[in-house]
Amino acid sequence: MTIGEDERRRRWRLLLGAAADESCGRPAGRDAQVDAALAALYDNGAAGGGGRDRSAGLGGSAPRVARWLGDIREYFPSTVVRVMQTDAIDRLRLNQLLLEPEMLGAVEPDVHLVGTLLSLNRVMPEQTKGLARQVVAKVVADLERRIAQRTRAAVTGALNRAARVNRPRHADIDWGRTILANLKHYQPEHRTVVPERLIGYGRRGTAVQRDVVLCVDQSGSMAASVVYSGVFAAVLASMRALRTSLVVFDTAVVDLTDQLSDPVEVLFGTQLGGGTDINRAIGYSQRLITRPRDSIFVLISDLYEGGVRAQMLRRVAEMVASGVQVVVLLALSDEGAPAYDHGNAAALAELGVPAFACTPDAFPELMAAAIQRRDLMAFAERFADR
Repeated sequence: MTIGEDERRRRWRLLLGAAADESCGRPAGRDAQVDAALAALYDNGAAGGGGRDRSAGLGGSAPRVARWLGDIREYFPSTVVRVMQTDAIDRLRLNQLLLEPEMLGAVEPDVHLVGTLLSLNRVMPEQTKGLARQVVAKVVADLERRIAQRTRAAVTGALNRAARVNRPRHADIDWGRTILANLKHYQPEHRTVVPERLIGYGRRGTAVQRDVVLCVDQSGSMAASVVYSGVFAAVLASMRALRTSLVVFDTAVVDLTDQLSDPVEVLFGTQLGGGTDINRAIGYSQRLITRPRDSIFVLISDLYEGGVRAQMLRRVAEMVASGVQVVVLLALSDEGAPAYDHGNAAALAELGVPAFACTPDAFPELMAAAIQRRDLMAFAERFADR
C-alpha cells in the first residue's frame, strides 16, 4: 500500500520528535497527544542538543506515571505498549514506582514486568504484594495457555516414540513409520504397500519414563528466562510420565520442586540478582539424578561462572559420560541470543553439549528431541539457522 506525502511527513514527525518541527510541521489533535506520550519517554533529557526538550519526563510521581501508562494503552497496540513500558523502566528508572499500587494497577502485564516485580519482591510493601501477585498470576495464566497444550503433546508423542514396539495393537500402529519401513514391499499392480513389519507406539501406563532437572540461573540478566522456566517446569511436573525437578541458583542453590503445583509460588520463590555459582548448582543437581540414561538435565544460564570453572566442566563431563542428556540454554525467552561467556560455551561444545538460546515456542520440540535421544548438537545448529 502506498502512502501520500502528508502521511509520510506525519510519520517522520512522530518518529523524529520536536527536532523535525520545522521540516515536518507540529502535530495537532490526537497526534499531539501521541507525540507527548512518546516525548515523555524518549525525549526527556535525551535530545542531545538537537531541538528542544519537549517534556519534563515522567518524573518521580506515581499518579503522573499511571496517567502516562493509561495514555499509551489508548494510543498504541498492546505489543508496542509492552516495549514502551520496558523502555520506561530501563531509561527512567521506574523500578521503585512499581512498588506503588496505583502505578502497578495501570501497567500492561507481560513477562518483562513480571521479571521486574520478581526482582523487587523482597522490598515490596505489604499493600502492593497482593496486587503484584495478581499481575504475575495473569501473565502465568496467559503463558500456560500458550505453551501447555503444545508441550504436553510434544513430550507425550516423544515418550511414545521412545517406547516404540514392533508388534503393536491396531490402535497403536504408527502408520507413517510403518509405510516408510515397508516401501520395498510396494505392489504396483495393487497400488499398495504390504506391511510385513508393523511399527507402533508402546504403552507404559503411568510409570515415570524420564527424569527432568531444570537448573535455572536467577541472576538479574536472566529475568525472562526465569519466568518461562518456572511455567514450563510446572507444565512438565503435571505429566505423570515425567519426574520433574526445578533448581534455581545464584551463589546459593534453592530447590523449588515441591512448589511446582503453583507456578506463581515458584516465581515468587526466586530472587533475581546476585552472583552466579554454576558449579555448585550442577553439583546439587547431580544428586537428583538417579537414572542417568533416563534423565535430561537442562541448564539455563548465560554461563558467566563465579564458581570453580574447571570443576563445573568436569561435572558436566561426568553427566554426559553416565548417559544423561545434557542441554545448555543461554536463554529461554523471545529476545534471542543474550550476552554470554563464549569460552564456557565452546568448552561445553567440546564435550558434546549444545549451548544456544531457545525461544519458548521451540522448547517443546527441544524436550521431544532430548527424550528421543536425538543429536542435540544438530538440533542446536538447525535452531540457530532459523
